[in-house]
Amino acid sequence: MDQHSSRPSVDARAAGPLSPEEIDSYWADGYLFVEHAITPEQLKALVADFDAWVEESREHNEPYGDTLAGRPRFDLAPEHTAVAPRLRRVASPVEISDNYLAVMRDNWALDAVAQLIGPNVEFNNSKINAKQPGASTEVKYHQDFLFQPHSNEDLIAVLFFLDDVTLENGPLNVVSGTHRHELFDHWHDGVFTGAVSPQVVADHVADAVPIYGPAGSACLMHTRLLHGSAPNTSDRPRTLFISEYRAEDSKPLQVSHLPSIHDGEVVRGERTNRVRCSTYEMEFPEVPTGASFFSQQAKVGAVT
Repeated sequence: MDQHSSRPSVDARAAGPLSPEEIDSYWADGYLFVEHAITPEQLKALVADFDAWVEESREHNEPYGDTLAGRPRFDLAPEHTAVAPRLRRVASPVEISDNYLAVMRDNWALDAVAQLIGPNVEFNNSKINAKQPGASTEVKYHQDFLFQPHSNEDLIAVLFFLDDVTLENGPLNVVSGTHRHELFDHWHDGVFTGAVSPQVVADHVADAVPIYGPAGSACLMHTRLLHGSAPNTSDRPRTLFISEYRAEDSKPLQVSHLPSIHDGEVVRGERTNRVRCSTYEMEFPEVPTGASFFSQQAKVGAVT
């Protein structure tokens, strides 16, 4: 893949919040960390809604809620109890919260996304990934694109920090530059595990960089970047609102693993009705049947 194929023109580089150095850093590393990606008012509203969902989860002992795909919206970790709730995933929160929908449609980071892959940008999907204090939830190393093939790879996930993220509460770990390398297999012995092989992890984990910072910050991440995260060993939560965007001319090639009524909404620029294609090869992913991709990644230990 030519990582420079979708870089903006000189004029576009000047029309947005990112400096030329920040743009160069994103395309070189595959990610960019920024502070103040949402306003304090936006942050407060998102946290309040999520806290209410955590309280609601105390009344349930298994994944619950409805989504377009017919799968549960709220996913609970195995150790979840009413006393110690472990809500670990909310699928498509923009469908059930006006606050999350408003932030998805308008935030500082989205202007940065438009600089990088715009000017025309569509919404792709959203979710909340949460790790309550002491939660066992681990995200095994993977590349997002292997879950969602598109006609080209101009997709960016914006991971908004709803809590202060530290080295102890399960931060995102990224392997810089891997967006410019191969697409690693996520199928092993005929099973879609949603993760790369142990050998790929061994080859790259030493180069992983933890992404941490204050609440309200965000990490902009290329869809091909290799990343994962460890369990939360602290006494503080780590909650991420993840809103993913795509270039308007990047068209999905398979049914979405996170379908939403807002999928394809133009959030910056305009609709062109054009499609742009890049060259790559991969095996189509397995669409999840459980509450989230955690059920797919749970298969990793079963594959020998």
